[in-house]
Amino acid sequence: MNQTSHIVTLTRRPLHIIMTVVWVCLLGLFFAQTEIQIEGASGWATNLPTWRVEKHWLLDIFWGGRAMTGYHAWVFPFITLFFHFPLLFVGHWSWRAESRVVACIMIFWVSEDFLWFVLNPAFGLARFNPVDAFWHKHWLMGAPVDYWFFSVLAMVLLWLSYRRD
Repeated sequence: MNQTSHIVTLTRRPLHIIMTVVWVCLLGLFFAQTEIQIEGASGWATNLPTWRVEKHWLLDIFWGGRAMTGYHAWVFPFITLFFHFPLLFVGHWSWRAESRVVACIMIFWVSEDFLWFVLNPAFGLARFNPVDAFWHKHWLMGAPVDYWFFSVLAMVLLWLSYRRD
């Protein structure tokens, strides 16, 4: 690689990161709208005809204390498979690519969930709080703790995935 192409690559990297995050948030927007049509005013599949496990010690550890539903048992792996498809499609897997995929999944779920509140006519920002969004059990600085944790972790994973060795 000559010096000129190396400089071009370095200047494109921040733009590529930004465009990746914007694209993932756009996917989150479309899925948020889909979930609004499915769930309406009842978040976390509250009124959907699906099975629910409301209380279990594993839910506190792995699910933030939220109920596990049949809907979420299928949609979470579906999104995970969906984000991994490009790796299968191009026939390339690496830890760097995996960290980028996992970061994008985290960004997707945080943006999708927040946009669900913002765009849902039954909620809006006024009802983005621990009382109305009762399925988010733990809040910090006006947002679910999951948002903070997964956003920071996603940014670290993205940074690592674009970093040169």
